[in-house]
Amino acid sequence: MTAPVVELPDEDELVLAVIKKILPYGAFCTLTEYGSLEAFLHVSEVAPRWIKNIHEFLSEGQRYVVKVHHVDREKNQVDVSIKRVSEEEKKRKLELVQTEKRGEKLFEIAVKDSSLTPGDAKSAREKLENEFGDIYSAFKEVSLKEDALAKIDLPKLLKEKILEIAQKNIKKPVVNIDSIAHLTCYSAEGVEVIKKALKISGAAVHYLGAPRYKISITAPDYKSGEKKMLGVLEHIKDFAAKNNCDFRSERL
Repeated sequence: MTAPVVELPDEDELVLAVIKKILPYGAFCTLTEYGSLEAFLHVSEVAPRWIKNIHEFLSEGQRYVVKVHHVDREKNQVDVSIKRVSEEEKKRKLELVQTEKRGEKLFEIAVKDSSLTPGDAKSAREKLENEFGDIYSAFKEVSLKEDALAKIDLPKLLKEKILEIAQKNIKKPVVNIDSIAHLTCYSAEGVEVIKKALKISGAAVHYLGAPRYKISITAPDYKSGEKKMLGVLEHIKDFAAKNNCDFRSERL
């Protein structure tokens, strides 16, 4: 008799597993992201060293990030490992789970405020996931670009609520870029000239001791930040050339 077709994870995929039953040779666990699909964790896959008592490492009901290392699709059997998960992989997976939960919560609020039917909400979710990969990424993109939903067929009120919630709840990424400016002016009003040269909108200037000045800017990403910093340095260079000043810069 052929086993029923169920959704199974891929090999090497990171998933969340809750320990269900512990045996001397391993443990059965449920994969919560796959409808409580059962998987097996062999004792040899719990830790990188030999284990005398598996209960010293596992407890029933405990949640772990595990890596799928074998899948039998004909029998719907999945084997997982804890020891094959690096600390960095564990951290990334837990962060991803948290952002997914947050995305779900924000979407629930948007749906409620838009008075959508369950059917319309399901359709909207599918469209957002198809476009952005997951719900949180949709809110994140909207927080960066107000017209991110313009080409997606969604109810107008839902679009407005998603934009409102995204702008209110998702903090835009910020990067800091610094440079050191070496600026010396030889006119009698040298100090005043330097002040004018370094009076730049959108940049913070800190005196480090003549002739060194630290210039700092913030931007949503490195690409735009680099472009902004180049513009600032070019402005100072042009000003210096016109006002009998020596100028050079170095990046931090």
